[in-house]
Amino acid sequence: MKVSYRSKNALVYDQLRKAIIAGDYKPGTRLVIDQLAIELGVSQIPIREAMRELEGDGFVTIEPYAGSTVTALNASFIFEIFALLESIEIVCSRTIYCRMTDLELATLTTMIDTMEDSLNDPDLWSQQNKDLHLYICDCAHSVLSKNILQKVMAHWDRLRLHYFKDVFGQRIHFAQQEHRQILAAFRARDLDQLEQAISTHNQNGLHSYLGYLRSAGLIDPAVENCL
Repeated sequence: MKVSYRSKNALVYDQLRKAIIAGDYKPGTRLVIDQLAIELGVSQIPIREAMRELEGDGFVTIEPYAGSTVTALNASFIFEIFALLESIEIVCSRTIYCRMTDLELATLTTMIDTMEDSLNDPDLWSQQNKDLHLYICDCAHSVLSKNILQKVMAHWDRLRLHYFKDVFGQRIHFAQQEHRQILAAFRARDLDQLEQAISTHNQNGLHSYLGYLRSAGLIDPAVENCL
């Protein structure tokens, strides 16, 4: 079956996006269109289209006369990711906290229970974690929030794999306890408790990872204090 032009564009976008998230193209790497076209066996046209989409999603920075580079990762970027995660999750939770059905609560409980079996498999747990938070958006019937959350979580994956692959496993056990607190707040139909649990979950993650970056000498305290 002949692959359509549009499908080829989507395929190229997906390949480049996955490679950036996985760290095959590291932050700051220059992406040369001619070279990528040869590597992927396509013309320059789908590469250029993919670059525009990747720029819109925040994975690539395009400068006039300088070309495309993989977006850098820094302290302000980490703050932005966790601020967005917290904000989106609170917005969705406000929509559904008092009307989540028994079936939805049971599904949420099962998802968290299943994650207990993946505590020693960070990659699997991370995928289940994304599914969990996206399910809350589904319960809220918030399509826009879900789309934004998917993009933000893709950037989180990039951070996790680039900086936090080793330390992430240590954070999982605490994050799982925080998921239980979020679940308890949903069951109690208590918005204040729920928002506090979501905020605590995200802030604990942020401070844990920033602490690791500090100890590794990868973040300037003077810069962090300005954020």
